[in-house]
Amino acid sequence: MVKANYYNKNKIKFIDMLQGGKANKNSRGQIIKHADFQSDVKSRNHIEPSRNWFTNTKTVTQDDLEMYRNNIRTKSPYDVLLSTGNVPYSLINNDIKVKRKLDYSFAFGKQGNAKKFKTTYKTMAELAEKAADKKKNYSEMLCKENTKKLIENCESTNKKSWSELYKVLDSSDVIVHVLDARDPLGTKNNQVEKFLKDKQHKTLIFLLNKVDLVPTGVTAAWLRYLSKEHVSLAYHANSINYNYGKQNLLNIIRQLRTLHKKKATMSIGFVGYPNTGKSSIINSLRNKKVCSVAPVPGQTKTWQYVTLTKNTYMIDSPGVCQYDDKIKAVLSNSIKIETLEDTDIYVNALFEKVGKDVIEKTYNIKFENQEDFFIKMGHKYGKLLKGGEPNVDLISKMVLHDFFRGKISYYTECTFE
Repeated sequence: MVKANYYNKNKIKFIDMLQGGKANKNSRGQIIKHADFQSDVKSRNHIEPSRNWFTNTKTVTQDDLEMYRNNIRTKSPYDVLLSTGNVPYSLINNDIKVKRKLDYSFAFGKQGNAKKFKTTYKTMAELAEKAADKKKNYSEMLCKENTKKLIENCESTNKKSWSELYKVLDSSDVIVHVLDARDPLGTKNNQVEKFLKDKQHKTLIFLLNKVDLVPTGVTAAWLRYLSKEHVSLAYHANSINYNYGKQNLLNIIRQLRTLHKKKATMSIGFVGYPNTGKSSIINSLRNKKVCSVAPVPGQTKTWQYVTLTKNTYMIDSPGVCQYDDKIKAVLSNSIKIETLEDTDIYVNALFEKVGKDVIEKTYNIKFENQEDFFIKMGHKYGKLLKGGEPNVDLISKMVLHDFFRGKISYYTECTFE
């Protein structure tokens, strides 16, 4: 009886492997079947042999990574950051502070760093030159001190308003910066943008108010320019029932509320210069008077919470501005006119800002200079003192009031396109 030689499947593969190792080729030398472990397809898992794998590794901090992301990111005013990861990287910081040690010779040796007595002047001529320089700058110093005294009360109020403003910025998820459409850059608070630069989870919206006092083309140009950085809208709220841009603003608020749906509530803070119409906008959104409104600065003293919907709140803030120049502060309606002295100075600045032709067209009078203007205005409106002299203070305040309320037409054109 012949014993059969049976092979299983694994043994056959093993024998083929031992007998293999060469590729099957045709008469032309082309490979028909590849040998084991042979292929014409390049492996994708191959790692390039390089010395860089064995050199020191480069490390980078999270701040550098964030800066790199911001540089390569395509900036769009319609991007909204929903959440950020808060990883406690400070816990893995292994920097050890070494106690400073100084050598004895560093303090008391020949090369010591001991302070030497320095005289403010070497000769009497040098002393005389310094005295002349101080005398020259004395008048400018006096002028600055007088200006500080004039706006001392306004600055104390302004400090309180700034503290209220930062409370609103910290408490708000969305910040609506209200700008005067007649002078958007003049009423834009750069401190707000600077503060929100590191707060990427907060959304900033520019709202051009009082667009009814400006031509449509000028408003459109400013919107195109401002929308390059942040979302910008046109608005005017002359009354609760008569307004423009309300639906556009509500649509954006709804979209932001949908994005922030993980939060229980969303707060919208309204900030800007005094008398730009923040309270009027809130009243128009609520369709009723919930904030006090007046055409004078300082009407809103503290921040105020107003309910817009069940989960959305609005925060009204007092207006703030920087008092670097008192004339600019007065012409932006940031200081009450009743507290001013020598109001004719501000009327002269208004003439330079608006132009003589606009003043003549508004009051329908012709005048040669500022003195002639006060005389003709006094006779036309009956604002005269004893002896027939014009009441300069009363006329100046009347002109400034007309400018703030939009009777004197003025606007700045956008030249940045």
